[in-house]
Amino acid sequence: MNEVTPVRRLRGVPAPIQAINDFVVKFANVNGSGSASANSMFAKAILRMGVPVAARNIFPSNIQGLPTWYEVRVSEAGHLGRRGGVDLMVAMNPQTWKKDIAAIEPGGYLLYDSTKPLPPEGVRDDITLLGVPLTAICNRAYSDPRQRQLFKNIIYVGALTALLGVEKEVTDQLVAEQFPGKERLIKPNLEALAMGREAALSDLPRIGLTVRRADAVGDRIYVEGNEAAALGAVWGGATVCAWYPITPSTSLAEAFMAHCKTQRTDPDTGEARYAIIQAEDEIASIGVVIGAGWNGARAFTCTSGPGISLMQEFVGLSYFAEIPAVIFDVQRGGPSTGMPTRTQQADILSAAYASHGDTKHPLLFPQDPAECFEMGALAFDLADRLQTTVFVMLDLDIGMNEWLCAPFAWDADRRLDRGKIMTRERLDAGEDFGRYREVDGDGIPYRTLPGVHPERGAYFTRGTSRDPNARYSEEGSVYVDNMERLLRKFETAKTMIPAPVIRRAARRTSHGVIYFGSTSHAMNESLEQLADEGVHLDALRLRGFPFSDEVAKFIAAHETVFVVEQNRDGQTRTLIMNELEVDPAKLSAVLGYDGSPITARFITQTIGERMRKQPRVPMSAAAQ
Repeated sequence: MNEVTPVRRLRGVPAPIQAINDFVVKFANVNGSGSASANSMFAKAILRMGVPVAARNIFPSNIQGLPTWYEVRVSEAGHLGRRGGVDLMVAMNPQTWKKDIAAIEPGGYLLYDSTKPLPPEGVRDDITLLGVPLTAICNRAYSDPRQRQLFKNIIYVGALTALLGVEKEVTDQLVAEQFPGKERLIKPNLEALAMGREAALSDLPRIGLTVRRADAVGDRIYVEGNEAAALGAVWGGATVCAWYPITPSTSLAEAFMAHCKTQRTDPDTGEARYAIIQAEDEIASIGVVIGAGWNGARAFTCTSGPGISLMQEFVGLSYFAEIPAVIFDVQRGGPSTGMPTRTQQADILSAAYASHGDTKHPLLFPQDPAECFEMGALAFDLADRLQTTVFVMLDLDIGMNEWLCAPFAWDADRRLDRGKIMTRERLDAGEDFGRYREVDGDGIPYRTLPGVHPERGAYFTRGTSRDPNARYSEEGSVYVDNMERLLRKFETAKTMIPAPVIRRAARRTSHGVIYFGSTSHAMNESLEQLADEGVHLDALRLRGFPFSDEVAKFIAAHETVFVVEQNRDGQTRTLIMNELEVDPAKLSAVLGYDGSPITARFITQTIGERMRKQPRVPMSAAAQ
């Protein structure tokens, strides 16, 4: 095919990057062009070769026409966080040409549509150009404009997989699985893949990036965090979901809906044993959840930052009236509408202290879909045991991207923990009941469910101050006693929240780092990079709030502790200072908040530079 432009080495180009199973490929497309499924197929093909990948879809909030990117990190070593930089750019969007070219690493590669001459602006002399006349091939093969667009995506995937050495059988099998039993769709997709492979293999030499079959994936699964959290809610006993659509949490409610149809439908009668309500707004949705929780159902809503803002008053009712509820907060860029399709960890303070007055709420911080499933189920036990709202703090990076993670685990002997519920039998036995009465010294009272007894166990639920027997009271001492009991309950929560994960450095060190959630994967890689540079850090991954005593001990044992998070104001650092009364000078904020997932390179560079500027100090006695 003489239309294919061969590799062209411009003057002054450095040696091309050489890498096996360790590089980054990025696709630059136009939103609405149908590229997402083709790009995803590329990532899955490498997984089928036994090589771990981390794929991230970067898309605009507009429906169609704006730039979108899809980044695939290939890492046989298993690094799943963003590395930073691009080794091979597939540039399919003229609007972002200069930006996409600039992102390529020196010695990297550019795959582009060579049907038209290269635009002169933005072309660098330190990258290798790979031109394939994609438009010309499509125009020759297809007459329908939509087919030309859709199959263009498949053709460049075929060319790319051929260049990288991905086995043809793997991509062919993926196409067959995508359209099971639909030969009319399978055949043209296979033909498009073949055209791309032929174009690359006949006219382009192999490049320095190679996918080699490995056995590094194991039994891990590839799944979105929102899907995992929804499944965790099902396994955790949730039967009520009330929600209002908002990016990036909508797919969580939709996944719960789909799972309920198979897991919450009576097999004999076909009746639904669940209720899913799309409310008129976020305020109504949390109101439904709290009403269901008061009635004894396990209920949740899923939302993002703007929804949390609207739900504040109802969350305060849950806290003060002590009603179980679960909120899945899939965080995005803020404030206001902010960047609705970009990721951040920017709702930490608004969730921890949601509502007016003095309130505190448990937070769970999953790092991947496996923990989204685990904590998605655990949240309902915690909400029942603590009789309050529990937040599961995902973010867009975890929620809307597919991740390679451990298979979901479930103990078949596990039973739902409903906490302190006063039963009919205990009431019949004459046991005294006061809804907000301190009983066991842990701050958690007993509750009854509606209809438990015809004569005993009733109480009036209110959002105003009341005494231990739920009788209205504005007496100051009664209010203080109740608020102090709620604090004791929050102290009890420390024993129920998942413990932090501590990772000790290879050498004794007086420096540490704290991180959580989706930041974990980039942080784990950064710890290795820093160690290679002679910078050793003990590390603590938060898994929940309130903070356990281990967090306070970790901070006390180090001279300096870096706190890595994805927001502007260092919200988790602020929460640690406020709750543990830590000297602010001891906590050094490492903040990435441009809407893209934080990279290992950024963390390594930031911490490395600060460590090199610090005077050497002897380790504290606690660190030794």
